Order: sequence, then C-alpha cells, then structure tokens
Amino acid sequence: MADTPPDMSGDTPIEITAHASIEAVGQPTWDACACPESSDGGPPVDPFTTYRFLHALEVSRSVGPRTGWEPRYLAAARGGETIAVAPLYAKGHSQGEYIFDHNWAHAWESAGGDYYPKLQIAVPFTPATGRRFLTRPGHEATGIAALTQGAIQLCAQNDLSGVHVTFCTEAEALAGREMGLLHRTTQQFHWENRDYPDFDAFLADLNSRKRKTVRRERRDAMAFGGEVQMLTGDDLRPEHWDAFWRFYQDTGARKWGSPYLTRPFFDLVQESMRDDVLLVLALRDGHPVAGALNFIGRETLFGRYWGATEHHPFLHFELCYYRAIDFAIERGLRVEAGAQGEHKLARGYMPHTTHSLHWLADAGFREAVSRYLEQERDAVAQEMGFLASFGPFRQMQVEEQE
Repeated sequence: MADTPPDMSGDTPIEITAHASIEAVGQPTWDACACPESSDGGPPVDPFTTYRFLHALEVSRSVGPRTGWEPRYLAAARGGETIAVAPLYAKGHSQGEYIFDHNWAHAWESAGGDYYPKLQIAVPFTPATGRRFLTRPGHEATGIAALTQGAIQLCAQNDLSGVHVTFCTEAEALAGREMGLLHRTTQQFHWENRDYPDFDAFLADLNSRKRKTVRRERRDAMAFGGEVQMLTGDDLRPEHWDAFWRFYQDTGARKWGSPYLTRPFFDLVQESMRDDVLLVLALRDGHPVAGALNFIGRETLFGRYWGATEHHPFLHFELCYYRAIDFAIERGLRVEAGAQGEHKLARGYMPHTTHSLHWLADAGFREAVSRYLEQERDAVAQEMGFLASFGPFRQMQVEEQE
C-alpha cells in the first residue's frame, strides 16, 4: 500500500506505506523512530518495539503466514524522510492480544458481519504498555495523526471491520480520542520503586501482616532444595534457553493450547537481545526446574513468561515477583508483571490503568461499542479503587500513592 493522506501541516505531503516485512523499513530507520533514546548507548525505554524484537518474531515465524498475525508495518515519510512507524498486523483471530474483544466479534458475526480479519497496532503476545505510534523526536503529533489515518485508510480500502491499538500510552490514548477513536481502559498490576535501597526497605512500607507473609513465602519457596540464578548478558548460554523452552512449552500448552513463540525466537533473543533479558532460573542439583523470563527496559523491568517442570509452594512468587523486585531495586527500575493476576496485589503490585484505542468501520456498531466502553471505563475505575484499598501497604503509604 502507498497512499497520501491529507496534509496535516500545510507543508510537504506525507506518504504512508505498508510493508510485509520489517526488513523493508530497515533497522536504522525503524529504531530512529522506536528508540531514539538508545543513541546514547543505553537500553531502550521499550525493548518490545525495537527492530531486534519485532524482527525476531518475524524471522522465527512466531508471526507471519498461518499464525493469524500477518505483518503490515506502517511507515510515514515526508520529503523522503521516515518520520513515524507502527507495528501493524492483519489479525485472523483475537489470540495473543490480552485486550479481549471476543464478545465484540461474536456480536458482529451474529449480525452477519465478518469481524476477521481486523487490523491491530500492537506488539504480538506482549501485554506491556509502550508507544505504538513510533515517531522521530519533534514529529509526535504529525506522526500519530498520519499513522492513524493510514491505518484507517488501509482498513477501509480492504473492507475490514476495524483498527485496534492495544497497550498504548495514556498520551496516545488521549490523542486518539481527539481524532475520534474509541478509548478503552483495562488494568494491570505494577510494582513502583520508591528509591528503595534494598528489599527490606520495601518490606518496611508494607503493613505488618503482609510483611510477615512475604518473608514466609520467600523462606518457604527456597525449601525446594536448590539455588536461584539471575542471568543476563553473556551469562546466558544455549542450555539455559533449552531449559526455559521446556518451561514455556508447558505453560503455553496449559494456557493457550500451544505456545505462541517458536523455539528459534529464543535463539534470536540470545543473539541480539541478551543484554535486554533477565532470566531467573531455579536449579536443584544443577538441573533447572523452573524459570521466569523478563525483559529490561530503561525504566521498567517487564515480566513476561514463567514455567516449571516441578511444583513447589511459592516458587512462582519468588522467581516472578520477589526476584524481579530485587533486580529492579538494584537497577533503579519499576516492574510491570504482565496481564491479570489479582494475587500480585498482596505482593506489592498495585493496580494501574492500561489503555487501548479502537476504530470500527460500521457506524452503528461503533456507537454500540462506544456506549459499552463508557460503562466499562467507570467499572474499571471503581474496581481499581476497590482493589487498591486491599493493598499491602501501610495506610499512610496508600494515601500518599493516591
């Protein structure tokens, strides 16, 4: 696709192109929009929108033909310079998104429409908040508007049901609302780092009962009879990925029926992203029995996958939550622990709002969903307030956070 949407600045027109491979955009061009902050040699704010991560998904065939995630990467160029890009996919289902629209699909198909394929601006299989309209610095407003119009035009030209932008930033959600897109809110549980010098300082912010519970869980978790290793960078070796693949397959089979990611994906991560990864492994007699995979951003540690070949009480909490907090304190990071899981609340992970945007081609359907989302936003806000009241922090601390 190559199209020229209306000029939004009275200047040189913007050309929108869609590409079936991210290689057609190229790594320097993509990352100049996705992670310009990395030009200083530091990590990206969002490791998931980097060329390396999206390319690994594509080359490993975790996305592509027969996966239901067909790449259609958008690029917006002005005067021969690419000013914005977006990870766009044609979706043949609603799996791997974590913003559930199955009821919308059922309603539309019951009315005789075809909900699939749809267009999705997202990072596949990754419920982590980040920019979805990736712009060069100084081109934010123009780039977001151009990419939005480009996605809607692509949708209309191909007679598709709609465009969905999931886990975008709050600023993008507000900009999208101004352009007429529907705004949806959901919630996750995140751990906020209040400049804690160590884990005990974090525990001191909890009420007495929760503090004792966390200490007991950490003690009981280590009763599995082995050691825990925190691996990143050159400490990661192929055998560690072999072990984690076994864990991931078990979790994927139980949660989704089959794993979303292929085995080659993890080899590509080892090759190009090992400095952006924290792999937490529990070993007994030198053999891994459980593991948790995290990705490291400039400001945030993102918890992604967990798996085990043996069950041990509280080992999941230790590897996924408490070790993540240990690492985050050491690096001065916060923690996003992924989708769902109210059990995270008792471990110091508090409810946070997540955002998505939606454009539906049919005006009547769009109006019905708009009314639904208005009610849902109120319900989400009420639930978050209710959950926060059951948080583990001392009352004075909760009032400060509010």
